[in-house]
Amino acid sequence: MEYLFNILIVIDIYIILAVSLNLIAGLTGLLSVGHAAFYGVGAYVAAVLSLRLGTPFPVNLLCAIIISSMLGVLVGWIGVRLRDDLFVIATFAFQLVAFSLPYNCLSLLGGPMGLAGIPQPTLLGLKITSHLDFFILASVFCILNLWVYWVVVRSPYGRVLRAIREDELLAESAGKNLAAYKRSVFALGAGLAASAGVIFAHYVSFIDPTSFSVLESIFIISIVIIGGAGSLWGPVVGAVVLVTLPELLRFIGIPSSIAANVRQIIYGASLVACMLWRPQGVIGKFGFRKEERRG
Repeated sequence: MEYLFNILIVIDIYIILAVSLNLIAGLTGLLSVGHAAFYGVGAYVAAVLSLRLGTPFPVNLLCAIIISSMLGVLVGWIGVRLRDDLFVIATFAFQLVAFSLPYNCLSLLGGPMGLAGIPQPTLLGLKITSHLDFFILASVFCILNLWVYWVVVRSPYGRVLRAIREDELLAESAGKNLAAYKRSVFALGAGLAASAGVIFAHYVSFIDPTSFSVLESIFIISIVIIGGAGSLWGPVVGAVVLVTLPELLRFIGIPSSIAANVRQIIYGASLVACMLWRPQGVIGKFGFRKEERRG
């Protein structure tokens, strides 16, 4: 049962990450390859606060969301000035900077060795220790993130975000402050991603920079694309498929020495197949292959 709960917890964490990126890339059309940086910020803030200051879980969560959201505003500000390919490159640079920071901050962030001994959280007077406890905690956050996405999509705010995705010039001509909307959606997405990082840090009790590399960002993008960018249930389907599919390798006798490489092949092949034959994803909403508009 512990193995099953571990898989379910990982799925919940990736659903949170995919939903948060779906707000930015799926709903607004701002493709970012630096989303794992916000995930890492949440994890490191929670780890540092709990290890150095002994702060409780709610304080760690709140601080992580605030700090990550502030970084999201910064990236959104960059998005106002750069479009399409240049913006993707800028988010990639942001990811590299965020990835290298823990490596070079030995005293506070542990450097390449990471931070170990992160305590298990206490919430509402209850100590969260078992896999079942963490599964319930992760599932609650997962449901809250899906609810936030559902509310945003059906609000006037969400309609403006969709307008930005479809035609920025048209949205701007309608009198909308695109800069404010881009900054705000990045802040929202970054804050949600940070919550996943907090759960991850307290669950595994150890973090290091390799958990938040650009490969992790690409994996989150793959979940969104395969599940269906811009849809509510796309991140759920994408996370279930991409997390559980490689686990099948455990039951078909593939040696552990090559299992990691096979997983990467599966991820890559799934993404390529989806982009070629179903760019709108399994659930479907809209694809990242933009069609040419006719005047």
